[in-house]
Amino acid sequence: MADVNRGNRPLSPHLTIYRPQMTSGSSIMVRITGIAVLALGLFVAWWLLAASTSAEAFSGIDGFMRSWFGDLMLLGGTWALWYHMLGRLRHVIWDFGYCLEVEISEKMGLGMFIGATVLTVFTMIVV
Repeated sequence: MADVNRGNRPLSPHLTIYRPQMTSGSSIMVRITGIAVLALGLFVAWWLLAASTSAEAFSGIDGFMRSWFGDLMLLGGTWALWYHMLGRLRHVIWDFGYCLEVEISEKMGLGMFIGATVLTVFTMIVV
């Protein structure tokens, strides 16, 4: 039987009532930072491979990595690495059955953002 009211219904009603949450946002950011860390790892591998091949190959990628954009990329990659690590730690805590309450989970999500920023600043000071 044909559905005659198909055009009158919304296609995605959950999008009109869904409110983004800290836990879903931090979970999405863990995935994004995982991809960013992979990309940064490829640049570091490229840098190391160029160092092992020739001085000309190394000077090109080394110049890029030491430029202001390379510094910005390494800073963002450091933040992404710390954030991703804290996100994995949060999931390990959840796997053990701890901190599953909504209020605590939201505080842990906020703590991941703050913790990654503090650890990045600490890393930049020490390194």
